[in-house]
Amino acid sequence: TNTTTPSQPRIVAEKKEGNVGEEQEDNDDDFFTDIYHSPKLFKLNFEEMENKFKIYIYPDGDPKTFYQTPRKLTGKYASEGYFFQNIRESRFRTEDPDQAHLFFIPISCHKMRGKGTSYENMTIIVQNYLDGLIAKYPYWNRTLGADHFFVTCHDVGVRATEGVPFLVKNAIRVVCSPSYDVGFIPHKDVALPQVLQPFALPAGGNDVENRTSLGFWAGHRNSKIRVILARVWENDTELDISNNRISRATGHLVYQKRFYRTKFCICPGGSQVNSARITDSIHYGCVPVILSNYYDLPFNDILDWQKFAVILRESDVYQLKQILKSISHEEFVSLHNNLVKVQKHFQWNTPPVKFDAFHMVIYELWLRHHVIKY
Repeated sequence: TNTTTPSQPRIVAEKKEGNVGEEQEDNDDDFFTDIYHSPKLFKLNFEEMENKFKIYIYPDGDPKTFYQTPRKLTGKYASEGYFFQNIRESRFRTEDPDQAHLFFIPISCHKMRGKGTSYENMTIIVQNYLDGLIAKYPYWNRTLGADHFFVTCHDVGVRATEGVPFLVKNAIRVVCSPSYDVGFIPHKDVALPQVLQPFALPAGGNDVENRTSLGFWAGHRNSKIRVILARVWENDTELDISNNRISRATGHLVYQKRFYRTKFCICPGGSQVNSARITDSIHYGCVPVILSNYYDLPFNDILDWQKFAVILRESDVYQLKQILKSISHEEFVSLHNNLVKVQKHFQWNTPPVKFDAFHMVIYELWLRHHVIKY
């Protein structure tokens, strides 16, 4: 194991009273592993981000309607809700727009969906809200929105904002459905991990001896790749593939418990390329098998996904079992051990904890902020 030298600064979060979650130090040894593309660079940039990064949140909009804070921190929109809450709990928020590196547009399509708003009306609401901000404040026009960002999870928000072209084109989009073939721009936009929290069971890991099943997937056939996956493999004796969700009538948390005893969890794209099954797999210690084309994986420019996941093209589904069986036990153990190391990056907390999902998203935003202040 590599160790630090005196010339390598430690990342120690600036301690702030009442912000216990961010006081946590991290073991330096964790950074000298190959789960990161550039561990030393990540350390240095992260430290600079903690010390300098400031974000201004527009105060406009009635919090009781579609602005400021989503409805809840559970379900498939949890990542959006946690970000809205975390940004207010963190050191990164500033009340002074002149100190801000980026500007957060706090409109929640999650809330709109919860109130039954149509996609057409969502687009109108987003457009009117943005027009109001542009008219009231000088900040958008300085960069045409290049230093602005908004956060939305699931395809609801993506569809609602697609009707506002200059927002999609100019601002940074932090989205849960980062597909290259629907306008996602990797160097500008950020992939938000879709996390179904709270997790039903504790995190798995360091338990390879219990993982006797080769592969597992169960879910709705709501995409072409899922239909093919179920058709080809549902009767296989070594792959545990179900073409429907596991009924709760079969027992308590049967679905989640399957993750604990499986080596590889298949993660095919659904109605969008993303799937909460990926973060479920990471949490439960089951090596995710990504089966989606055009998917910009969360934190892909920071984490080396090849070290803790199996990345396949959708066309590989026909050779799925052969591919998984060709992975040696030693390779699987390495993937599994690395998976445990990245679990903290895919966990949301309140208040936020250093290196958790919130901080990773903030770091992605930091990488995209403009060096020149306007």
